[in-house]
This record gives sequence, structure tokens and C-alpha cells, in this order.
Amino acid sequence: MDYREEYRKKLISAEQAAALVRSGAWVDYGAILSFPSLVDEALAGRALQLEQVNIRGCLCLKEPEVLKADPEGRRFIYNEWHFSGISRAFHDLGCCSYIPYNLGEGPELYRTGAAHRPDVAFVGVTPMDGEGFFNFGTVEKNKAVCDMAGTVVVEVNPSMPWIMGGYDERIHISEVDHIVENSKFQVGELAQSPPTEVERLLARRVAGVVEDGSTVQLGIGGLPNEVGRLLIEQGVKDIGIHTELFTECMMEMFHAGVITNAKKTLHPGRAVCTFAIGSRKLYDFLDHNAMIAGFPVDYTNDPNIIARNCKMVSINSAVQVDLQGQVSSESYGYRHISGTGGQLQFVRGAYASPGGKAIICLPSTYRDAEDKVGSRIVAGLSPGTIVTVPRTDVSWIATEYGMVNLKGKTVWERAQSLISIAHPDFRAALEEQARRFNIIPKGVP
Repeated sequence: MDYREEYRKKLISAEQAAALVRSGAWVDYGAILSFPSLVDEALAGRALQLEQVNIRGCLCLKEPEVLKADPEGRRFIYNEWHFSGISRAFHDLGCCSYIPYNLGEGPELYRTGAAHRPDVAFVGVTPMDGEGFFNFGTVEKNKAVCDMAGTVVVEVNPSMPWIMGGYDERIHISEVDHIVENSKFQVGELAQSPPTEVERLLARRVAGVVEDGSTVQLGIGGLPNEVGRLLIEQGVKDIGIHTELFTECMMEMFHAGVITNAKKTLHPGRAVCTFAIGSRKLYDFLDHNAMIAGFPVDYTNDPNIIARNCKMVSINSAVQVDLQGQVSSESYGYRHISGTGGQLQFVRGAYASPGGKAIICLPSTYRDAEDKVGSRIVAGLSPGTIVTVPRTDVSWIATEYGMVNLKGKTVWERAQSLISIAHPDFRAALEEQARRFNIIPKGVP
């Protein structure tokens, strides 16, 4: 069937799309690469005509024009399911809010009505194929958003990679109300952050426990990239991928023959993910790549699904860990940094995997705004700090000084284990605090 006539009838301008929004509406932007840049620009142009428009996005890779047009938040109330560095900066200015949840819950929150039903959804997609399908490029929860929206507008972007499925990675033209063509903005890219020397040391410890035939999940940043590089250097064999985020280093591991997915117990031969962030080179690698399987985030991040991968290794970063084992990965006190994401779900899934390991990594110290050094391992989390992984779920914690497994340990054993991998300059103070607060009982030597 030729869908070109239906496409032509549904084609509108970005300005016409923005005109669909009314005051008080709930508007959803597509997640991550599916951010609708052209419609966002047009909607920003309507700022003075609107009031109390609620917008939800997820991990934006460019500054939303609606926020730039309304920095006081009087016209647009902007919310994100997960912060990027850009949304974090707007949050610091008081004009961007976070929505707490586990990333894998996203589709269900829309389909059950727990999240406000979108009046309008603006979602970036690939050009249409011959069967009338558009691909989201970012699978995540985009299909659920469109399924529940009152009006669905797709923004066609030729630079969007086509991620093969999986399922829910596509939307048919029959499910779309309007189409906007975007030839102005490319999909967002994110440069790799180089690892620090401490991250290099930490990555070496973590990479050393990844066995041949493991299935791996990596987060974003210099540390996970360095872990990937070391796995290449060490010649680890037959690594599989089951992750939410497909990264630049995973592409390099593919090229080096480290990732084969041959030994995976779930979806052998294919790397499972729900979104990707990186360079143009990465997007070109992913485009129509049959070795990649894009699934919605409620599948990739389901702990029961994750646990079906034998020897599943989850490697994620943290900001702060207290002596009882509580992990914060999303805030510095009251300052919100990122989000819960899929960390807790992958910790639970990897731990339940036969032969699996759930590893939380953090440098032992940080430098504050006054260039003073502080310990990331603390007696108690700083006021306002969000707990991302409860102490009951934590197993492996790693710093550049070692790795310890907290599972099955008493509170005082946990404290002693964590003190042993804290920076040496802070160990005595942590020991004193632990005894003063009765974290370590009197009789323990």
C-alpha cells in the first residue's frame, strides 16, 4: 500500500503543530533523541499567548526553547523524567522540576493513568518506511506516550537512527494525527567525557571481575567508557549487552570483537537496549543494525527480565554512600543531579542473575566549590540527599581503593568494609563517627 497520500494530508508546519496546544494542557516531548526541536521552537514563539502549559521531557540534549522563552516559568511548567546536564542547570535556576520514578515504570505510568494523560504528544521520529512506519530512534516510553495522547504529532528528522526491534520501536502512520518535517535540527549528540586518573584506577578494579561470556550493563560517563576500553585491552571474550543505554564504548567493543552476544541466555546474538546517546558515528552504527534490538524501557529494565541473563554484570556510578550502605546517585544534598534512572532495577536484576554482579562505583573523594576535598563515603548522607539504592539492595561497592560486598553483613561489618575502601585521609574520622553513632558497637575491635 502507498501511504504517501495519507502522509501528505497529515503534513503540517511546526507553527500549526504548536497551535494545537491550549493553556493548561499537558504536553509531552519525546524522550532523549526524540526531542521535537522544531516544534519546541515554534511553541516557544507562542509563550505570550499561553498560560500554565505543563511540559514533560526526558534527558534533553539541547536547551528547550520554551525554557529560554519563559525563564520565570510563568507560561510553561517544564518537568523531566531524567535530568541531563542541561536540565540540571535549569533546575538550579528554579525553572525545571524532576519526576521521581524508576525508569522502567514509564510506560505503565502512562497506560494506567498514573501520569497525566498527554493532551498533545510531540515526538521525533525517522522518515517513514515503505510500510508506513516511523521509528522512534529512542524506544524508551515513546510508544506508550503516543498510545495515550489525545493528539499525536511526529516530527520527522532525517538524522534519526532507525533502531531495529524488539517491539514498540515504531509507530504507524495510521496512529499519527499530524506530521511535521524537520530539516533544521539534527538529533542531539553528547561528547564522551575522558576518565580522570582516579576513574582509570577504579575502572581497572571493576573490569577485572568481568568474566568471559558475561552480559553487561554500563552507565554513562568517563568511568563506564574506561571499563569498556579495559575489557577490549584485556581481551575479554563473548560479552553480551543488556542495557538501557547503548554507549560509544559498546560500539568500540563491537568493533574489537569483544561483544558478540553469542553466550547470552536471553536474546542471543543481539545487544538489547532502549536508547542511545553519543556521536554521529554511534548513530550511524546503530542505524538499521540487525545486531541491535531496541525494546521499550519497561522490558529492558524489568529486574525479572534482566535476571534471565546469566552472569549479568551491572556497573553504575554513585555520588555518595553512607556507612550502612545507602547509595545516592542522583543528588548532592538538595541539588538534583540526574535521576533514579534504571540503577535500582539493574542492581536488583543483576544480583538475581545466576552468577551476576551488581557493582556501584564511586571515586573515594570529591572537591567542593572552594576546592576542599571531601569523602564520598560518609557516616550519614548529607541533608536532602536522595537514596537511589536502599542498603537492603546493595551488594558490591567499589572505589579506587578496593571492592567490598555488603550482602549478608551486619551494619558494623558494612561500616568496616566501607571504611577500608574510603580514602586513607578520612578513615580515622569515619571510624570515630561510626563508633560515636553506634554504627559499630562497643565490643567490636
